[in-house]
Amino acid sequence: MSIDDIASRTGTGIALAYRSGEASPVEVVDCLLERIEKARGDNIFIAVTAERARREAKAAAARYKNGKPASPLDGVPIGWKDLFDVAGSKTTAGSKLFLDQPVKTKDIACVANAAAAGMVSMGKLNLTELAYSGVGLNPHYGTPVNPNDRKVPRSPGGSSSGSGAAVAARLVPCAVGSDTGGSVRIPASFNGVVGFKTSTGRIDATGLVPLAKTYDTIGPLARTVEDCLLLDMVMRGAVTSTVRRADPGDVTLIAPTNVVLDDAEAAVADNFERSLEALAKAGATIRREPVTMLDDVLEMNATYGTITAAEAYHEYRDIFESERVAMIDRRVVSRAMAGKKMSANDLISIQRGRRRLIAKLKYYLGGALLVMPTTPITAPEVSLLESDDETFSTWNLRALRNTTIGNVLDLCGVAMPNGRNGNGMPTSILFSAGHGEDDRLLGAALAFEPIVGNSEDK
Repeated sequence: MSIDDIASRTGTGIALAYRSGEASPVEVVDCLLERIEKARGDNIFIAVTAERARREAKAAAARYKNGKPASPLDGVPIGWKDLFDVAGSKTTAGSKLFLDQPVKTKDIACVANAAAAGMVSMGKLNLTELAYSGVGLNPHYGTPVNPNDRKVPRSPGGSSSGSGAAVAARLVPCAVGSDTGGSVRIPASFNGVVGFKTSTGRIDATGLVPLAKTYDTIGPLARTVEDCLLLDMVMRGAVTSTVRRADPGDVTLIAPTNVVLDDAEAAVADNFERSLEALAKAGATIRREPVTMLDDVLEMNATYGTITAAEAYHEYRDIFESERVAMIDRRVVSRAMAGKKMSANDLISIQRGRRRLIAKLKYYLGGALLVMPTTPITAPEVSLLESDDETFSTWNLRALRNTTIGNVLDLCGVAMPNGRNGNGMPTSILFSAGHGEDDRLLGAALAFEPIVGNSEDK
């Protein structure tokens, strides 16, 4: 087996190659650094930390030689959305605004935890500017190429665009993003990988460049649920996991008959139905019924605005109200300035309404999981998104609709590929559970992955 083949495996698969002596971390890291260099024109990495990566790979190789790996992912390469401070590089948030900031000298907590577990940081990944979009365009650093279509440029999803594209393109087996309205789950959907939106507060986000702190969460992207589980463990600084694979027969899934399939593409709806049938055949209980809280979320957002807009404007008010606003993508400015127009009554109405809906949904689910298409669309063509701002807004909101509901209702969620459309673009299915039920959700996702997964070699 060649190093090129080994470097294309999942994170867990690469770690097993290290343990068996089939490959060394230095060989794998060198192979991936070469790939990243060749893919420079794909706009996936903003910065490559080659010196750090080689240093960490050598340290991991020494640990394996001594029979003392630091963790199940020791020596496994990882990329970080450029909202995370990684010592030895700048943090740009996908913007030109922060280019004069000094190089960071200290890792943010989750990066430090990953380093302590022996993971190899390969660099900083591209994103939508300030993490504020669901389709992943970036006029400053270029829009990352969605590797599922090399002929027609398509959206990589946002805002963790580079994270989803890097994993799908086999530039790294593992990447980390943030999720405020779908920014882990949408790139997972559009690129055909697994994305895990953790519960708010599960992974320490102190020091993360914010968008809306009420919703901001950290989450991994990888090609398997197992890798996401281990990445979650590593980033929290845990040395073991309490997750247990579920028996599908013990799980009840509620598939809403309202909202989530509205305006869905045919392939998305067809693959979702096929997945539900396969899950039912495996023993899962499927309840198809309206979930009124979903309509309530959309109505609340339409009436009052969003917490994301209000907090984004608050975070960057000094910039938005200065001449520097001209340096920001106009589509990001437009969305954030909607927060300026919101009143105190609007914000309090959302906060109180949200608390009511979270409690109502928790009672309604009673231990069941929600299941829906991650996105009602597959990755649209970039040229369509760039045609005019109104078209951009329409497609951006379509991409965000299903996932944003999970942020408002304080859910954790796992998105995984469940097929492709006629153009070969991935579709995705999203399983969600209440806040703090991450371990139970991951246990179910482990069981569901082989049932709903597409035929691609993972």
